[in-house]
Amino acid sequence: MTVSLRGGFEQQAHCQLFRFTGQLDAYSDKQFGEFVASHRANGQPLVIDLSHIDFLDSSGLGALVQLAKQCNADRQKFLVVGNARVVQTVKLVRLEEFLHLQPDLETALGNLAA
Repeated sequence: MTVSLRGGFEQQAHCQLFRFTGQLDAYSDKQFGEFVASHRANGQPLVIDLSHIDFLDSSGLGALVQLAKQCNADRQKFLVVGNARVVQTVKLVRLEEFLHLQPDLETALGNLAA
């Protein structure tokens, strides 16, 4: 990870949980993709927790779209949790349905368990 983006991975009972803090932007989008790819296992749903992201730009959105496309191709469920900044950016480009945007982590995990 870069100085501007920090990430963590946690294997949960029903999903793979990735948590990120900092900025998901042109300086960190490649590291984001590499980090998720290095921990991702096909089959189990992915939850990308961006609730502690301070900044998301078009490069960060592009990295999320790439990951969503890979998950769709692999028939792997994919959810993104966002804070107000992330939600505003995602909705601005009308990607909330494509990225399966969730209001909080509890809701995301509940949707997977249902």
